[in-house]
Amino acid sequence: MPSPPTLTEKLRTQAIVLGSFVGLLWVIELVDLLILGGKSDGFGIKPRTLSGLAGIPLAPLLHGSIGHVAANTLPLILLGWLVMIRSVRDFFIVTVAVTLVGGLGVWAFAGGQSVHLGASGLVFGYFGFLVFRAYFERSLVSLLIAAVVVLLYGGVIFGIMPTQPGISWEGHLFGFLSGVLTARFLSRSK
Repeated sequence: MPSPPTLTEKLRTQAIVLGSFVGLLWVIELVDLLILGGKSDGFGIKPRTLSGLAGIPLAPLLHGSIGHVAANTLPLILLGWLVMIRSVRDFFIVTVAVTLVGGLGVWAFAGGQSVHLGASGLVFGYFGFLVFRAYFERSLVSLLIAAVVVLLYGGVIFGIMPTQPGISWEGHLFGFLSGVLTARFLSRSK
């Protein structure tokens, strides 16, 4: 039977997963900017349209500008790492659940004259997952992680309200709610 991975091996795996994911976001945005002239932005979630369904898995990968992907990078790295601190499997499950469930919520309920894209729905999903995992599990580790998350990013909760034009508060709201649901599901399965 193989020995369990060392801390160094776990950290290396986490760095590779997060670095690859964030690197992919940057490569996609640079290709869109330099080669496609911003044309990939139309492939986000278009509420209540057939083509908008295809945008659900694509939306977190697409950004409206370099500034947009830059604004999501640090929170994705920090919150994504805290999600995977127990296991990389949790990161993949939360990422897929938030992308699909949150994206479906945006598709079903968001304003119809917009295209929703960007990884901020994932940021809100990771935030919701980490805070509510502590609520559902009530373990010391999850409570400490939630305290750090609220201390660093507690103000993001205001992003689920429709206060800024051009910002998908629906993406934030449904990302957050899907993170909460995923926390409930994963805490039950442990």
